[in-house]
Amino acid sequence: MRIDDVRRHGTTPLGRPAFAPVTARFTDREYLSIVYRTDPDVLRAVVPEPLRIQEPLVRFEIMMMNDVTGYGPYTEGGQAIQVAFDGERGEYLHAMYLDNFPATAAGREVSAYPKVIGAPKLYVDHDTLVGTLDYGTLRVATATMGYKHHPLDPREARAQITVPTFMLKTVPGYDGTPRIQELVRTQIADVVVKAAYTGPARLQLFQHVLAPLADLPVLEIVSASHILTDLTLAPVTPVFDYLQAGTP
Repeated sequence: MRIDDVRRHGTTPLGRPAFAPVTARFTDREYLSIVYRTDPDVLRAVVPEPLRIQEPLVRFEIMMMNDVTGYGPYTEGGQAIQVAFDGERGEYLHAMYLDNFPATAAGREVSAYPKVIGAPKLYVDHDTLVGTLDYGTLRVATATMGYKHHPLDPREARAQITVPTFMLKTVPGYDGTPRIQELVRTQIADVVVKAAYTGPARLQLFQHVLAPLADLPVLEIVSASHILTDLTLAPVTPVFDYLQAGTP
């Protein structure tokens, strides 16, 4: 294989890349999101500067991807922390767990999504929308919400889906020190809100050493939503280089 041919490959193995070279379109992407208040000192210990904590709020979400070009259906769950950067409010993606290896590899290699393999599920149990997350054989989160209790304003639903998100991109060098270490930003713009609801909700987080969601404890449920959308993810943009910046 010629050098120019190698350069055209975005991932390995060369004979069968880890993920398809496509821009994924999500059809009928379904969200269960629960925003809760937590301990601000805990957040300050895990959110990297120069991001700032204004309110100690965390979004736990389970997302069922019913149809995704290049990846097929899968489910994802995790935590996003409300932050601010240069006066802009957004969310810092703290942890993501999903049951699809190509989507995990693409999220980490192409962008900066903090994805690892897990076993999330989203389903309706009689009159209750249920989201669960297992790591290995152990349950680490259970979320419940009243099923379609109240309509949610589509403008509010769109604002939730399109909030700017920040992630930490770290690529190690061969000596173990980072070759790339950046704070990156992305924002979904191409969204069609098909349905949106709100209602009462509860969230339980369980201790696990390798899936430490419970380290951000639930002190108060603030809001909950159930949203069905079509969307396309936007590319990430670096906004801060840790290797070039001086120590504050």
